[in-house]
Amino acid sequence: MTRTAGVMRAIRAKVASRALTAGDRLPSIRSFAATMRVSPSTVVEAYDRLVAEGLVRARRGSGFYVSSTALPPLSLADDRPPMDRAVDPLWVSRQSLDTDATMPKPGCGWLPADWMPVDALRRAMRALARAEPAVLADYGATRGSLALRRLLMGRFAEDGLDVSADQLLLTASGTQAIDLICRFLLRPGDTVVVDDPCYFNFRALLRAHQVKIVGVPYTASGPDIDRFEAVLAAERPRLYITNSALHNPTGATLSARAAHRLLTAAATHDLTIVEDDIFADFEPEPSARLAVLDGLRRVIRIGSFSKTLSASLRCGYIAARPEWIADLVDLQVATSFGGPSPVATEIIASVLAGGSYRKHMDELRRRLARSRRNAAEKLLRLGIEPWLMPRGGFYLWCRLPEGRDSADVARSALTENVVLAPGNVFSASQSAADFMRFNVAHCDDRRVMPVLQRALAR
Repeated sequence: MTRTAGVMRAIRAKVASRALTAGDRLPSIRSFAATMRVSPSTVVEAYDRLVAEGLVRARRGSGFYVSSTALPPLSLADDRPPMDRAVDPLWVSRQSLDTDATMPKPGCGWLPADWMPVDALRRAMRALARAEPAVLADYGATRGSLALRRLLMGRFAEDGLDVSADQLLLTASGTQAIDLICRFLLRPGDTVVVDDPCYFNFRALLRAHQVKIVGVPYTASGPDIDRFEAVLAAERPRLYITNSALHNPTGATLSARAAHRLLTAAATHDLTIVEDDIFADFEPEPSARLAVLDGLRRVIRIGSFSKTLSASLRCGYIAARPEWIADLVDLQVATSFGGPSPVATEIIASVLAGGSYRKHMDELRRRLARSRRNAAEKLLRLGIEPWLMPRGGFYLWCRLPEGRDSADVARSALTENVVLAPGNVFSASQSAADFMRFNVAHCDDRRVMPVLQRALAR
C-alpha cells in the first residue's frame, strides 16, 4: 500500500467509526503528516483524492471537511452480481469480473496476476512517464500505434503471413475487433456459424447483433467438416467465427486437413471466416492457421494481448483485406473516436520489443504444462474426465460424473465463493450440460477441489 493510500484509509476509518462525522474538520495537514509519519505533500494528495471521491470537501482558506453526504465505503456484499441469475453466456463473465479478487475463479478466462510479466510492465510504465505529452494526453491514431503494428507485422511474417501496413488495424480490445467486424459484415437476421462448444462471449456478442447462430460440433481436430458443409449448404451463413491454435473451450488443435476442407467449403459458399488467434503464443509449435493458408482473402485474423501480457491494458487487432480495413477504420472512428489508448499500445509495444517477452512465454508454457497435469490428476480423482489433453494453453474441457448437471454444480460452488464455467454457456445447441471448462492456473488454489467435491455431492 502506498503512503497516500494509507492516509486515505485512516481518514475513511475515522468516518466509518464516527470519530469524524458530516461537517467535521479534518486534522490539519501538518499535524496529520506528523501523526502518520509522512510528508505534508502526501497528506495533501490524500485529501485531494478524498475530495474527488466525494467523501471530503475543501473550503478555501479554512481546510478540509467531511462531506455532508459522506457514506461508508460500498461493501462487497452490495456489489456482487446476483447469484440467482440465469446461467447464460454472460453468467461466467459477470461472476468472474464482479466478484472479490480473492475468490478462486477456475471458470475465468485469464491467468492469475502473479503469472503475468508485471516487472516488464512496470519498467515500460516508468519509461512511458518520460514520453512526449501527446502520448499521455491525446487520442489514439485511427489505425493505432505504428510501433506496435510493425511488431505485429514481423510476428505474422514469422508465421508465414505477409501483411502490409494497410491490412492491419489496432482496436480497443479483441472483443471490439469482433464487434467492428460484425457491424461491418452483418445485418439483423443474418446467419453466423460457430463451433459447438465455442467461446461463450462469441454467443453473447452475436446475440447483441440479432443474428441467427448455428453451431457445428467440434472434434479433436476441428469442426465436424461434413456437418459444417451441410450447414453452409442449408443455411447460407454470412460468417464463421472460430479459435485456431488452442480452441476455447476444448483445447483442441485444428488439423491441416480440416483447415484445407474448411477453406474449400468457405470458397464454395462465399463464407467469410474470423479466426481468433488469441492463444497462438501458448502453442509449443505452430499449428495450421486459416489466415496463413488463405492469405487474408476471405479469412480475417483477430487477436489481443490480454491472455499473455495484461487484461488491464486492453488492445486488440484486425488483419484483413486493405479495402475492408479502410471501412473498419471509419467504423472505429464512428464508435470510439480513434484507435486504442496510446498509453496501452506503447506499453505493449515496449514489452513485446524486449527480450523478456519470449522468456516470459517460455516460462508460462512450462508452468502451464505442470498445472495441466496436476489439475487433470485432481479432477480425475473426483470422477471428472478431461475430453482431451491439450498441447498447450490453460483450459481443460471436462465431462462431469454421470448424472451431474454443470450449471447446478456451478451454482452450488458459487455459494462457497468459487466461480466455475458450466458447459452450456459455451454450447449453441445446449448439449454440454455434463461438461465444464477449467482454468488450470486457477485450479492450483487449494480451496477449489474441496468445494468442487462438495458441489458434486449435493
